[in-house]
Amino acid sequence: MDEKARSCLLQNRYTLERDIKTSYIMDHMISDEVLKPHEEQKVRALATQRERGAMLIDIILKKDNYAFISFYNALLHEGYKDLAAVLQDCIPLISPEPEKGILDGVTPYDSFPGGVHWLSVGKQDKAGLLLKLQNLCIRLENDSQLSQRPPINIEEARDRLRLLMVRKYPRSLLILDDVWDSWALKAFDIQCRVLITSRNRTVAESVTGKRYSVHVEEGLSHGKGLEVLARFVNKKTKELPEQAHNIVNECKGSPLVVSLIGALLREFPHRWEYYLRQLQNKQFKRIRKSSSYDYEALDEAMSISIDVLNDDHKEYYKFLSVLEKDVKIPAKVLSLLWDMETEDAEDVLQVFVNKSLLSCDRNGNSFLYYLHDLQLDFLTEQNRNRLPELHSKMVRQYQKYYKENPPGPEEEDCMYWYNFLAYHMAKGNMHKELYQLMFSLDWIKDKTQLMGPAHLISEFVEYQHILDLEDKFVRNNFQEFLCLNGHLLAQKPLPDIFQLGLCQPNSSEVYRQAKLQAEKAVEKRAFYVDWINRNSLQSLCRMVFRPHADTVYHACFSQDGQKIASCGSDRTVQVFRSDSGGKFLEISAHDDTVLCCDFSADDKLLATCSADKKVKVWNSLTGKLLRIYDEHLEQVNHCQFNNTEGTVLLATCSEDTYVKLWDLDRECSRNSLIGHTKSVNHCRFSPDDKYLASCSVDGTLWLWDVSSANSWKTINVEEAFRATESDCDEVEVFVKCCAWSSDSERLMAATKNIIFIFDVTTGNLLSEIKTSRHSTIQYCDFCPVSQLIAVALSHFSIELWNAESCKRVADCKGHLSWVHSVRFSPDGARLLSASDDHTVRLWEANKVYGSSSVSLKREVDVLFQHNDIIVLAPDSRNQVQLIDGIKGEVLGQSEPQNARIRSCCIHRSGQLASLGCQDGTVKGGIKSAKQVLKNIGVWTLQILTPLESCLIAVGLDSGTVKVLDMPSGQTRGTTKHHTKSVQCCQFTQDGQHVITSSDDGTIQVWNWETQASNMLIGHKEPVKNFKLLRNSQLLSWSFDGTVKVWDLNTSEIIQDIVCHSEAILSCDVIPDGSKFASVSADKTAKIWSFEGAACLHVLRGHKSCVRSCRFSWDAQYLATGDDDGEIRVWNVNSGSLCHICPQECGESVESRHGGWVTDLHFSPDSKILMSAGGFIRWWNVDTGVLLQTFYTIGSYLKKMHVSSNFQTYVTIDNNGILYVLKRIE
Repeated sequence: MDEKARSCLLQNRYTLERDIKTSYIMDHMISDEVLKPHEEQKVRALATQRERGAMLIDIILKKDNYAFISFYNALLHEGYKDLAAVLQDCIPLISPEPEKGILDGVTPYDSFPGGVHWLSVGKQDKAGLLLKLQNLCIRLENDSQLSQRPPINIEEARDRLRLLMVRKYPRSLLILDDVWDSWALKAFDIQCRVLITSRNRTVAESVTGKRYSVHVEEGLSHGKGLEVLARFVNKKTKELPEQAHNIVNECKGSPLVVSLIGALLREFPHRWEYYLRQLQNKQFKRIRKSSSYDYEALDEAMSISIDVLNDDHKEYYKFLSVLEKDVKIPAKVLSLLWDMETEDAEDVLQVFVNKSLLSCDRNGNSFLYYLHDLQLDFLTEQNRNRLPELHSKMVRQYQKYYKENPPGPEEEDCMYWYNFLAYHMAKGNMHKELYQLMFSLDWIKDKTQLMGPAHLISEFVEYQHILDLEDKFVRNNFQEFLCLNGHLLAQKPLPDIFQLGLCQPNSSEVYRQAKLQAEKAVEKRAFYVDWINRNSLQSLCRMVFRPHADTVYHACFSQDGQKIASCGSDRTVQVFRSDSGGKFLEISAHDDTVLCCDFSADDKLLATCSADKKVKVWNSLTGKLLRIYDEHLEQVNHCQFNNTEGTVLLATCSEDTYVKLWDLDRECSRNSLIGHTKSVNHCRFSPDDKYLASCSVDGTLWLWDVSSANSWKTINVEEAFRATESDCDEVEVFVKCCAWSSDSERLMAATKNIIFIFDVTTGNLLSEIKTSRHSTIQYCDFCPVSQLIAVALSHFSIELWNAESCKRVADCKGHLSWVHSVRFSPDGARLLSASDDHTVRLWEANKVYGSSSVSLKREVDVLFQHNDIIVLAPDSRNQVQLIDGIKGEVLGQSEPQNARIRSCCIHRSGQLASLGCQDGTVKGGIKSAKQVLKNIGVWTLQILTPLESCLIAVGLDSGTVKVLDMPSGQTRGTTKHHTKSVQCCQFTQDGQHVITSSDDGTIQVWNWETQASNMLIGHKEPVKNFKLLRNSQLLSWSFDGTVKVWDLNTSEIIQDIVCHSEAILSCDVIPDGSKFASVSADKTAKIWSFEGAACLHVLRGHKSCVRSCRFSWDAQYLATGDDDGEIRVWNVNSGSLCHICPQECGESVESRHGGWVTDLHFSPDSKILMSAGGFIRWWNVDTGVLLQTFYTIGSYLKKMHVSSNFQTYVTIDNNGILYVLKRIE
């Protein structure tokens, strides 16, 4: 067997062994003569399904390529399509003259060395297509280094697949089979060769490339029809009576009708003449008018077949009217519906199958039943008046059988109910039951665990009109919860949904249910935490509109600012009031996604463009269609009117590479601007209307003279990007969008995560703005009255940047998915954003600019005192804030420092606090209660009474250290003995000294009252941190690989220990002070004795930098965490490994801990371990089992502060969000 095929089997054997039922698989392999009878007996002799699966895999591994291919085809035939898909890319290429026709799955790897990837698309809605894309991503990401969470929307999935095809599967072929709609093809624009099959000619015509028409017989030939009848009646064709020919003629070649008549004749072989007369009578009108199949005899054949059923069977058959099209249903569902045993239901179903009234597929040991679309149409029409009754009966029977608990994954009918229970409730007009189901966190938990969130989100959209009748606010709570946590709910294993619910605002119904469930679970020793300061987070969004039922691609203001127009995937344009959301117009605008809309300068006209290749102009007051332009050959990406009143011009750009100018007095375009070589993404008139800018996938920005329609200037943005990003040779650079400054002198263009600002006259690059590397820019806009730039990003936010300083000044968070566009209002006072989360959000620019630009930094210190939680943290203005952790109120803040604050601390007595700054200074001071009263008033004094006045110290990037009095912010002392950044600062217990460590390799012991200072000099590289010991001693560790013990009284080194060959990243001292642990970038951890500086244990096993360590309070355990997200728990006395957390070795770094493990803490009883990284986790120390995970909004947590009773946890993420978590008891 080829090595690639063998490796694929070995890599996936666990899944194969677990899921396959060997008996039917072996039947196929024996018929292909690749499996011997004695080998089959060897497999059958084993006791469990898992053991039989393992033995079959072992046998296949010893065979050749034919065995692999036979196994693959058997999986396909037996309904294991997901498992077959896992093996598909590794099918070996063998002789071009295969034996016995078993090579149906072989793919031409010689022509496509990147592989052939087959995907059956079918008729899908957006949620279904996303699921297909997610599965394809998972299939292609079998390299663990690329493995990550499933994409949460179609755009992200497309970008992920494009990256995979470029980097991992170059020169590959993607086969999209049975595509029904052209809009689905846009999701597969991933820069690889694509083969499309479709029954719809317009699908093929919507893309470029060669088209081939494959003739498919519309029905059975006359001879084949006779053969089918002959098989039913067990005769040879020539033995059939004359009426057989007439019956086949009446059936018009329909296989379904021939089968129905054949099944009847099998039971009544003398009724040839009778059934012929029935077909010829045509007493029924056609039921299915929209079918592409036009078989006039179907209704007669169906009626005849049903008439011969007994009365009970007729009634049972009517119940099949409630089924959805193209859905295969297990017998157990129908046994519940008919209120009988499953075996009895199977007997009834077999009657229907024998009469060709029903079709059947085998799925392993069970059978799935389904109706042909035409049969279902007939039944639906015949029972139209009874449909609500039949649907409600379906729901009542479910409730009867599953009144205690919903069906589990082991139940045969489980997936059917999770897919269609809400559908039956809606169709049965059972609105109360639908509310209770959809507004239940238990149902959401069970369903997402099996299916992920996409289908649920789709149901909330589909049944929104029903759910809003009960409670629009609650529906919005649940829908936002699913959208916000969709990326987490798609993970395996599923996160604790009740813990996710506890992160919602306290007013949310989701939070209320989650809190109740968590309190019940805690009684059974479960672990949950409540985000107690969640409500203190400020919402910067003024209004949220939901005008569409799907993705919103664009939204814009009218010129007077009173209206908003939006458009999106639901193919509509909505016009509504900007102050209230009141609807003016709803226009069913296009036959495909509407990608852009724009008001004319006088607000009388509204232009739209679409993926259907059309541009339309509407009366913005009445919604009347005025113009249709269809000259573009591909989808039209953007449209914009000129800015001045008078002659109205409209500019459009398309994937056909053309930019066009339209004069609305003409029926055709005024000019076609030809120059781009690839799709044109965006076009914008200059504010003075002299020029038009366009940007393209070809990496260029073109400027056109509007009056002459000639090219004026070309700017190579790709060249600028590659000059900035040196490691981007393989990256395709396309310019996403462009925008003009208000004076028409500057032009910005966005590509990837960078905005380039060019001088319009010279074409020179003036400046560049880099956003996060983890996000891509979707849209950008210049403020018409200031130097602000608004940027819409794929990581769910809008950022504001100052074009002069190139600094970010605001971050607008609130969207739950990708933001596709952002536009300023004409007066620059407001912002409008449109998103994949189905919303349009309105922001006050001044409010956003004044609030969101201030964010906390992660260099935090916390004081737990009585019931108060006082947080000290620097902010983005280089000020330090003293915050009430529970209420979120700022109790005091310092003046801005002249350098970045790198460290800060509060004096632990509650009387003092200290602050360390980036410039190397430390400040401090003490105040009396009377002074506080005089400065800030009685009310604030009451809040601060437990604290009285406090001192803080800050260390600056410049090497300065300062001690400040809080809450006044008054400086009490300053020193600058460090020459580089101050990384850590800490008060001594008496508050008289501040100890600081620096990147200059020194440690300073500073008496801030007398200004006396001692420098501890000995480390050769930056001092990572230090820890105070007993007897006026101090332990320090450094990037130089050494640990030093200092006498603080004499400033001398007591012990100088070379611990590691590389940088030491963390140390901890055992509670009794006899030992310490060190961890290093050399991937080891070590336990040392202070006595004699002896190394007691070298702890090996980590595969990357070991970044954190912590001893348990009972001195039995040491926990270490590394940069792969792995935590190891060791026995301190023996140095042996107790546990690895997480225990699943196959998890990616992202799923283990979201990145590096940066901090660890044990509970006082040493039973629970808390770890921090990309998120926060709690573990059972005795078993290594995960107890809980708290997912922060941001990531990269730096340090956790934990109360002495292990009940409260405080940290700040990289977005500056403060988390105060309290354990639920």
